[in-house]
Amino acid sequence: MPRLIRLYIVQVALGFGLAGAFVAMLLWFNIANLWHLVTHSEQGALAVLILWFANGIVFAGVQFAIAIMRMADDGGPRGGRRLPVLRHDFATVPLRADPDARPFGR
Repeated sequence: MPRLIRLYIVQVALGFGLAGAFVAMLLWFNIANLWHLVTHSEQGALAVLILWFANGIVFAGVQFAIAIMRMADDGGPRGGRRLPVLRHDFATVPLRADPDARPFGR
């Protein structure tokens, strides 16, 4: 199996695992009275499944993005010729403000 596919599968599984822990904490700490709503409804299990799946998609995407961004090589700038930035000493020039002038030509 290619390394990138393996990386994707591992990160998605980790993301869904984190989403499961997140949903479990939501229920355990009874955020927004979620535990009561889930346990006293006929469709509570479906609601938990949908909540886990939706959060799993988000967590998996973020987890994979973090893994990809961490693969970047920060060895410094490469390629091209780096020219130094020229510094100039700019002097401020006083301007007169016309008190009777209308803003934006109105």
